[in-house]
Amino acid sequence: MLARIQGSALCKSGSFLLPRRLTMSTSTSKLMSRPPAWKTTAPSAPVGTVTFASDLPKLPVVDLQETLSRLKQTLLPIAWSDEEYAAVSRKIDQFGAGQGPKLQERLEKRAAETRHWLEGWWDDAGYLGYRDSVVVNVSYYYGFDGQPSHLPQTPAARAAGLARAAMIFRKNLKNGLLKPDATKEGPLCMDTYRWMFDCCRIPGPQGLDWSVSYAKEGDLGDSGHIVVFRNNRVWKLEAARAGRILSTAEIERQIQYIYDHTQQEYPGVGVLTASNRDVWAKDYANLASSQHNTSLLQTIQSAAFVINLEPYSPTTPTEHSRALWHGSVTNGVPIGLRNRWVDKPVQFVVFDNAVAGLMGEHSVMDGTPTVRLCDDILEMLHDPTFDHGAPAASSSLTPTPLDWEITPTITKAIAEADKAAIELIDSQELGFLVTPYGKAAIKNFGVSPDSWAQLIVQLAYHRLIGNEKRLGGTYEAATTRRFDKGRTEAIRVVTSESDAWVASMCNKDARNDERKKLFAAAVKKHVQLAKSAGNGQGVDRHLFGLKKLLKEGEDVPALFTDPVFLRSSYWVLSTSAIFSKHFPVYGWGEVVPDGFGVAYMTGYDDRLQYTITSRKEMPNAKFCEEIARAAEDLYNLHAEPSKSRL
Repeated sequence: MLARIQGSALCKSGSFLLPRRLTMSTSTSKLMSRPPAWKTTAPSAPVGTVTFASDLPKLPVVDLQETLSRLKQTLLPIAWSDEEYAAVSRKIDQFGAGQGPKLQERLEKRAAETRHWLEGWWDDAGYLGYRDSVVVNVSYYYGFDGQPSHLPQTPAARAAGLARAAMIFRKNLKNGLLKPDATKEGPLCMDTYRWMFDCCRIPGPQGLDWSVSYAKEGDLGDSGHIVVFRNNRVWKLEAARAGRILSTAEIERQIQYIYDHTQQEYPGVGVLTASNRDVWAKDYANLASSQHNTSLLQTIQSAAFVINLEPYSPTTPTEHSRALWHGSVTNGVPIGLRNRWVDKPVQFVVFDNAVAGLMGEHSVMDGTPTVRLCDDILEMLHDPTFDHGAPAASSSLTPTPLDWEITPTITKAIAEADKAAIELIDSQELGFLVTPYGKAAIKNFGVSPDSWAQLIVQLAYHRLIGNEKRLGGTYEAATTRRFDKGRTEAIRVVTSESDAWVASMCNKDARNDERKKLFAAAVKKHVQLAKSAGNGQGVDRHLFGLKKLLKEGEDVPALFTDPVFLRSSYWVLSTSAIFSKHFPVYGWGEVVPDGFGVAYMTGYDDRLQYTITSRKEMPNAKFCEEIARAAEDLYNLHAEPSKSRL
C-alpha cells in the first residue's frame, strides 16, 4: 500500500502562508513547526522485543548494473512497440555508462554515513509530503469478525474488550514481552512498532507533515488514556490507574456512560483531519490558536489510541468495508469522518450493532504491524480464559468530555470539509468477492497461493481492457523488514512470462498442457521477483534513491523522463496481501485515477478474498466479474488436466 499518485510518480507538495491576523502562542508555534529530528521523539522499542535489531543488516545499495538489467526485463512487457523498447534500452545503457555511476557513488556514500539511506526520503516522498486527503488515498482498514459468543453482544462491551486487549498488547510491547516478528527466512525489524501507540500525525504548513510521539522511555504501559468519539464529541477515558490496566468491566461502564450522555450531535471537528493536508494545516492552526483547543489536540495526539463509536450498523461485507474505509454517510453528511481523527495510527471503530474494525494511518508504519496488533487482541478476546481483570473495590471512574471552542472560522471550515469529504466518498466504488476455493486446493496443485492470486488479477485485467494498450504496471508490496528499519519494496508483477500465460488463456486454440507450462514459468518468475524485492534487490527504491541525489543544475537523465520508464511505475493495479483469520474484509484505495486497488487474502483454506477499489467511472463491477471468471478458469486448468480446451 502506498500513497495515491497525482500526476507524477511521487506526490507533489504544496505550501501556504499562515494568515497574518492569526496570533499563535509559543506552544502552538511549536506544534506547527516540524522538528528537524522529529523521528527521534519516539523511544526505541524495548530490547526484549527486538533482541536481534542490532544484528539486522542495513538495507543494501545494489550494484547499479544489476538493477539496470532487472529494469530492462521489467520494461519489456510494458513497452507498446519494439521501437519504444529499443529507445528506453538505449537510455538505460546511456545512464549506466554516464550519470549512473556518479549517482551510485553518492548513494553508496550516503548509505555508509547513515543508518538507513532510504528512510527519510521515503517517509516524505511516499507519505508525509502527500497533500490530498489521507482518507481513501492513503489510509487502510481491517474489518473484524464478530464479537465472540461468550462475550456480551453490545457495542459498549465490544469496544471495552478491544480497549483492554489493546492496552495489554501495548504493555507487552513496552516491556519487551512481545515475541519478535519473524519468517522462515529469519527475524524481522520491529522499529515501526514504536509509532503504534501514544502518537499522531501532524499537518505541516510547509507541505511536509510529521508524526509526534508522547511515549516516554521507561514507560511500562501501566498508565495512559484513550480517546473515544461519539456523535463527534471527544471523551478522555482513563485506561489505567494506580499501576494497573482497568478491567473490561470498568472500561465498559465508562463507554456505556459515553453512549448514555452523548445523545445529541456535536460540532464535527474530526472531519477537518480528512481534508487536503494543506487545508487541514490551515484549519489546524486556527484550532490551535485557542489555548483550550491546543490542550484538547494534545490529549488526542497523546492518547494510546482512539475508539470511534459510530451510529451505523453495517451488515454486508461491502457496507462493512466502506464504513471503515471512509466512514458512513447519512442524509448527505459524512457522519463517520466527523467522528474520527484520521491522523491517529490506530483507530478502533465500533458500530451500533457491535460490528468493528480498524482504520490505520500509514505514514510511519505499514500494515503488517497493525495486522499483528489486531490479530493478537482478537485472539485474546476469542479465548474464554482471557483475563478481563477485576474491578477495584472502590472503582467509580467517569470519562471526561472535552468540547472544542468553536469560532465562525472553524464552523465554516467544517462545512467546507464536509463538502470535500462527500465529494471524495461519492467518487469511489468498491467491489468484494470470494472464490469457491482457497489455499488448500492451490497448494494441492503445488502452486504458491500468492502467485496464483496475482496471476488471476493479471488475466482478469487483460480481459477487462481487451486490446487496449497497457497504461501502467502492477505494484505488489514486498516487505524489506529483514533489514534494519526496513519497510517495503515494489514487486513488479507484470512480466514477459505472465503476459505469455495470459495470452495463452485468451487463445482458444492453445492446449492446456502448454497453458500450464506457461503458467508454471510465470509463477516461478513471480516467486523469484518477490524474493528479490524482499532482499532489497528490487528496482524502484534503488532508482528513486539515485534520482534523489541529482544536484541542482544537473541534467535529468533521459531515462527518468522516458515514457516506458514512467509507465512502468504508473501503478494501474496497486495490490497487496495480508492475512488474519479474524478479518472478513480489508482494503484501501486505488493509487491512480484510472487504476484499481486490489487487496486480497490467500490464507483461507476454502476461499480467496478480493476487495477492488476504484473511482466510479472505472468498470469496477466488470473487473470483479473478470476476477471471478479468471479464478474459475485457472482452477479448471489444473483440476481438469484431461481436457485439451477450456
